[in-house]
Amino acid sequence: MKALAAWCYRHRLTVLALWVAVLAVLGGSQAVAGTGYENGFALPGTDSTKAVELLTAAFPAQSGESSSVVWHVAGGSVRDAAVKDRVTAMLDQVVHAPSVAAVGSPYTERGATQISADGRTAYATVSFRGKAADIPLDDVRHVIDLARHAGTDQLDVELGGQIISRVNGVSTGSSELIGIIAAAVILLIAFGSVLSMLLPIITAVVSLVAALISIGLLSHAVAIPNVAPTIAALIGLGVGIDYALFIVTRHRDGLKAGLSVQESAVRAVNTSGRAVIFAGLTVAVAMLGMMVTGLGFLTGVGIAASVTVGYSVLAAITLLPALLRVLGPRVLSRRERGRLAQTSADAAAQVGQTGFWARWARLIERRSVLFVPVALVVMAVLSMPTLSIRIGQADQGNDPSSTTTRKAYDLLAQGFGPGFNGPLQLVAPVHSDDDKATLAALVKTVAAQPGVAAAVQVPTPPGSNLGLVQVVPATAPQDAETTDLIQHLRSDVIPRAVAGHPLSVYVGGATAIFVDFADVLNSKLPLFLGVIIGLGFLLLMLAFRSVVVPATAAVMNLLAAAASFGVVVAVFQWGWGSELLGLGKAGPIEAFLPVMMIAILFGLSMDYQVFLVSRMHEEWVHGGDNRRAVTIGQALTGRIITAAASIMIFVFGAFIFGGERVVAEFGIGLASAVAIDAFVLRTVLVPAAMHLFGRANWWLPGWIDRWLPHLSVEPAEDAAPVTRSEPAVEQAPAATH
Repeated sequence: MKALAAWCYRHRLTVLALWVAVLAVLGGSQAVAGTGYENGFALPGTDSTKAVELLTAAFPAQSGESSSVVWHVAGGSVRDAAVKDRVTAMLDQVVHAPSVAAVGSPYTERGATQISADGRTAYATVSFRGKAADIPLDDVRHVIDLARHAGTDQLDVELGGQIISRVNGVSTGSSELIGIIAAAVILLIAFGSVLSMLLPIITAVVSLVAALISIGLLSHAVAIPNVAPTIAALIGLGVGIDYALFIVTRHRDGLKAGLSVQESAVRAVNTSGRAVIFAGLTVAVAMLGMMVTGLGFLTGVGIAASVTVGYSVLAAITLLPALLRVLGPRVLSRRERGRLAQTSADAAAQVGQTGFWARWARLIERRSVLFVPVALVVMAVLSMPTLSIRIGQADQGNDPSSTTTRKAYDLLAQGFGPGFNGPLQLVAPVHSDDDKATLAALVKTVAAQPGVAAAVQVPTPPGSNLGLVQVVPATAPQDAETTDLIQHLRSDVIPRAVAGHPLSVYVGGATAIFVDFADVLNSKLPLFLGVIIGLGFLLLMLAFRSVVVPATAAVMNLLAAAASFGVVVAVFQWGWGSELLGLGKAGPIEAFLPVMMIAILFGLSMDYQVFLVSRMHEEWVHGGDNRRAVTIGQALTGRIITAAASIMIFVFGAFIFGGERVVAEFGIGLASAVAIDAFVLRTVLVPAAMHLFGRANWWLPGWIDRWLPHLSVEPAEDAAPVTRSEPAVEQAPAATH
């Protein structure tokens, strides 16, 4: 690491030129190849997947993406000649639009049921050619423009469907800009120097641009969902700024201690840079841990996030030392440079002995017995809402009220009932008259079930061997009652109705797909947790030659996750402020949120653990005094960890106001998690617990020590090994009250 840092420092122009060349090549490649993002919920073996496979095989021409054009009249009826003529002309244009395969109009004999009972609302189905990922967004926008152009003061025309939501999506560009501005303000306050403030932002932005372009190119080879770049930007800004911040802070401390610019920069990368690499590895491991779920959707997000973290680490250990050479001593403010002449030889020894964080660290040391239970109570209170978490899928009724998808949803719910926005499909292969009779009897049975608004057998083309039944729930797609209905149909109603017959009936439809998605994820969650906890434990054990430090980190990460989920449940499921933030009414938590948030949280929490404990470990290996090591380590890192956390809080918080519920869930969840982690766990609970554990913090069984490769966060030349002993736990000093 030292050689790499020195080379990048000496060859600053070469390093800068290489980064510019990388960006140019990546940008040129994307301009030619474009992107190939693809949303897929492949759930092998589930009811909904079998239903989709049967429908695709039987009706390949109708297996493409579809949406709805909904219109409503303020007075009169949608059957009035003026309304009918205007809408029919619009539908004729839509059917000839690019990427449109067919339009199902209510003004036909087969479409008569597409007009509401009161005659004021109607809808047409628009079938596109191919899946959503293959349909150009400009073609979708053209359909939206054609449809909405037909609207008048008395005729409201809106569009619904997942493909419309892709165009509906709110850009996160403003959120990213807000996050960068907030980070700049915090860095300026922390450093007191504009140039020092710019360094972390420049490295973060450069690495993020390179990562996003690379992810776009990678999407041609790997299934990466549309949400991946947003998640990558959210993570990349946070870790990119934080990684550079830790190195720049170490460099500034070195300059203040009287080191030359080159010696300080190389030492900063050789020490904090190692911590950055370990921290980046933990984040990447946590994100790639999503691959164990076996779901392409999450695997794509994990790969995208890991690519982003990789670029952030690379920029921090190569681009940053080159920039430090360019700026020289100007990373310090004028006042700080003026003080350099007065720097005494023992200035480094005084670092961490004075100031707020030194006083706070000594308070934690004296009152550790008191702080541990208080912090645990705070975490328990924040975690309580997690016990009532309901996993599901928020429907388009939670879209921002200004969007056409939300308006279409409301019109359909008003005209046809809330369940009409998420009908279920019963799909069954029928090969005999007995099969047909059994299916017909099933339709009547299902229609009579509580919670079912309607059940109708849908006509299929002559010669088709597939039976199709549309079931409209009495409740909205996101309601718990709809999920219960799906389970009731699968486990009770259908098995009883087909008992003694060879007929196989599968429950499908978009709502059923998301229910199955949630079930599959819940079943994979224990394995996922085991993998990321185990790998994180191993990495920290390698870094700090301890079993207590990684065990403590694992427990703290679980506490942070539980508390942050508590905040998410309170806001989005209980509705505490979701309407005020423009994020729709209360509803379930998205099925993929727990897995993705846990992966991100474990990675980011490990970041802070690495930076905090690495400084403690430095003091420990030099002196062998646990009490002093924990206190000095906390005093040295408290300010920088809370500054880094504040930056992440603002970066994540900026994504709350984009108007997209899913992104806002991540924003609130991650912002609250970072706040809890930095201001409760790393500055209170972790150091207090380490004081109580004493020398046992650094205990590692001899056989494990001999077996593990010797990798360390601290450079070898600076590490003065402490003789290890068996875990004779040092007693904490008596707490004073």
